Amino acid sequence: MLSTRILQQAAEGDAQARADVIQAAYDNLRRIAAGRMATDRQDHTLTSTALVHEVSLKLLEDDRLPTSGRKAFFAYVSTAMRNFLIDYTRTRRRQKRGGDRMKFSFDEAIVACTEQSDDLIALDEALIALSEVDSRKAQLVETRHFGGLSNSEIADALDISLATVKRDWTVAKAWLLHALRNDGSAEMPDRS
Repeated sequence: MLSTRILQQAAEGDAQARADVIQAAYDNLRRIAAGRMATDRQDHTLTSTALVHEVSLKLLEDDRLPTSGRKAFFAYVSTAMRNFLIDYTRTRRRQKRGGDRMKFSFDEAIVACTEQSDDLIALDEALIALSEVDSRKAQLVETRHFGGLSNSEIADALDISLATVKRDWTVAKAWLLHALRNDGSAEMPDRS
């Protein structure tokens, strides 16, 4: 379990505490990646292990790893996962369209199918729009979808009540669904 104390020790330069923070991130990422990849296409070219390793390497290389508290840390990990998946998707798209002039066999071209990639890019764009309207709801979606946190973990990480998490999740889902159906344009539903 990642505690604020360990994060503070890591911020103060304790090498073992930083290793513990990275290990906690790695374990969390493994759980998230396994869940995400289980529902993904079977012929996906990105394995859950590769996903975890890539994001973990980013965490290891970053000297600015937030250690001020669980909220900042889990928000950072969720954003790192989101950014990697979006970058990976965009790279695969460019490759499919000949952006790097690599040759693909017919089988590789089928594997590079972008149906889910388009969904991920659309979700990213909708999340960017949502963050402009209500940043907390966007962060909640990011920590839940990309960070794999449960409602109670989100409540702790964002320092809000469990009831607020549930209410915000319901509103955010409706907003995102509306935005995705309308090419990213949506307004926040009235809360009255």
